[in-house]
Amino acid sequence: MKLSMHSKVLAMLLSAGLFAGCSSTGETVGDGSYDSDVAPVDDGSTVYGGDDEGGVSSSALTEEERMAAEERAKMEALRDITTFYFDFDTAEIKPEARDVLVAHAQYLANNPGQNVRLEGHADERGTKEYNLALGERRANAVQRFLIVNGASRGQIETVSYGEEKPAVMGSSESAWAQNRRVELVFD
Repeated sequence: MKLSMHSKVLAMLLSAGLFAGCSSTGETVGDGSYDSDVAPVDDGSTVYGGDDEGGVSSSALTEEERMAAEERAKMEALRDITTFYFDFDTAEIKPEARDVLVAHAQYLANNPGQNVRLEGHADERGTKEYNLALGERRANAVQRFLIVNGASRGQIETVSYGEEKPAVMGSSESAWAQNRRVELVFD
């Protein structure tokens, strides 16, 4: 999972705060209570920034904002998947790939300067010409799906390698299944 720099800094600050907050000297005051130089905060706290600019405030984060942040994190995690597999002799996108492709389409729609190359592949069965055409049909199917879901045609390039660049060498169903694919390569 990729973590952004802000997430890493936030995690480090929270960890440091946890260690600092859990430390105590164990000294007692004359009345038997513990001495503390920490006062309770009742109006929320701000992490990273301190001046409420660029930081995350626990008092300002609404439920809707929290849900939106979770959705963004989910979409970012889905975009880590860039290889999509196909059944034998078909260019039909599998249902389990659709949510991931929607995340890629939304990313492309939100980043018009970003380009992607769709590389279509086939397994070794069939003639070279047939497999080149099948790889192209698979790449074009993914391209159409991305465009329908918000990506621009100008951001997408398709290429077919047919059986020429197998992901796995071998003549077994397992190897063939891994070679029937479209890979998204972002520039």
